[in-house]
Amino acid sequence: MRPNARARRAARRRTSGRRLFAFDRSLGVRFVAGADEAGRGCLAGPLVAAAVMFDQEALTTRELRALGALNDSKQHDHAAREALYPLVMSTAERVVVVSRCVRGIDDRGLHVTNLAALRDALRGVARPDCLCLIDGFAVAEFGFEQRPIVGGDATSAAIAAASIIAKVTRDRFMRRADELHPGWEFATHVGYSTPEHRAAIGRQGVSPLHRMSFQSTAYQQLAL
Repeated sequence: MRPNARARRAARRRTSGRRLFAFDRSLGVRFVAGADEAGRGCLAGPLVAAAVMFDQEALTTRELRALGALNDSKQHDHAAREALYPLVMSTAERVVVVSRCVRGIDDRGLHVTNLAALRDALRGVARPDCLCLIDGFAVAEFGFEQRPIVGGDATSAAIAAASIIAKVTRDRFMRRADELHPGWEFATHVGYSTPEHRAAIGRQGVSPLHRMSFQSTAYQQLAL
């Protein structure tokens, strides 16, 4: 990549938050909440949903500048997400995190568990005059105004902030879990279906953190 192209990409990353906050302001509501999850596609570990609400009228220029790099958590590396985490926590009006354990996912099913976690997280931050945005889904039996946004974590500041909170929270849990369940390398892949993770399952079988209902080639050779 040419130096000028790299510089332009770096500049876009530094100002992505401005574009996302502009989208939320364009909705014409003072209070905008967003929800997103982390861990839906994992073989092991909990599903974590987060909801973040911003007061559009209370945001200062300094806060918006500090969150200039805000974007979908997948667009950031570990260090960048950790740097954004306290900025979101100190800037948001409300933040709620909901975690659903492995056995609950197995009992209820992944999709049902995911929607319920997103709903519960949003209920924790929502207020009657708030617009709630969800990355890709609408949730039933919610009770507040909601709008699903396809690709929301790269469109809305509130959803992107929720994706950062959910991802950092879950990754921290999985890194601590690595100490309690050594050998599966949870600190490296945080439960996702990487070749190293599948190889570890082949060597050691499954841990208490593995989802037994999750259909994956990683389990094909195991007698579960």
